[in-house]
Amino acid sequence: MHFDHLIAGPAILFAPAGRADIIPKAAAKADMVILDLEDGAGDIDREEAYRNIAECGLDPQKTIVRVVGPDSEHFTNDVEFVRTTPYSLVMVPKVVDHIPAELSGLQVIAMVETPQAVVKLPELAAHPDVVGMFWGAEDLTVLLGGTHSRLQLDEGAPASRPGPYRNAMALTRSLMQIHAAAHGKFVIDAVHADFRDEEGLFLEAVDAARSGFIGFACIHPLQLDVVRRAFAPAPEQLEWARRVVAEAQNFPGAFKLDGEMIDAPLISQAKRVVARANS
Repeated sequence: MHFDHLIAGPAILFAPAGRADIIPKAAAKADMVILDLEDGAGDIDREEAYRNIAECGLDPQKTIVRVVGPDSEHFTNDVEFVRTTPYSLVMVPKVVDHIPAELSGLQVIAMVETPQAVVKLPELAAHPDVVGMFWGAEDLTVLLGGTHSRLQLDEGAPASRPGPYRNAMALTRSLMQIHAAAHGKFVIDAVHADFRDEEGLFLEAVDAARSGFIGFACIHPLQLDVVRRAFAPAPEQLEWARRVVAEAQNFPGAFKLDGEMIDAPLISQAKRVVARANS
């Protein structure tokens, strides 16, 4: 079973649950909103945050609630609160080696940002309550004993934007995607923290789209259109894909197009590019 239908679009924006004024603005601009009860939301008044979520009136088909991690004293209360709302798609940070029983019956997006979660990826991805996975480089870096998730300027990173992820982060991202795909679960790519870095965000979001990620998490509204542009096929790609799909109808198997041998995997990729352009 696949769960891609649960994600309404690639540009997914975090909105702090403690800020009732921000929530409707986020919903008006993003494809989906993550109502955030975790550390990204700051030190919040939980009762006020719960009230904001309960009264915001967002479309459940376009809303994710991020609770705190299982090691927090607020975890059980957050999960119990979510069950009183129309929202059932729950993002759970700092997952370790199992999916807590408190989440039973909810649609869980498990965050892979601890070494234990990386080691237990096969079991986490196979869990029946898990519908998708997300990852976080910064918490993982801390738990690995590191200080920087990305290469720095003195290591050859460009001066104009954040450097590429270190090997452990890139490996985690890849392993998460592979294990999730093995069980029909979607993957959302990690945030690009420098929201002023349009070029770096675009390149990372393009890679996410072309690698098979269903969406990209954003921390600022300025990132949303960049992500949408990155997930939309480039004109030359779309032209090639449409030609492949049209020509495939004339052949029962592989065929040659502009000197390139087109076989079943390439036909499938072309169909996906066309479908993405039409979505």
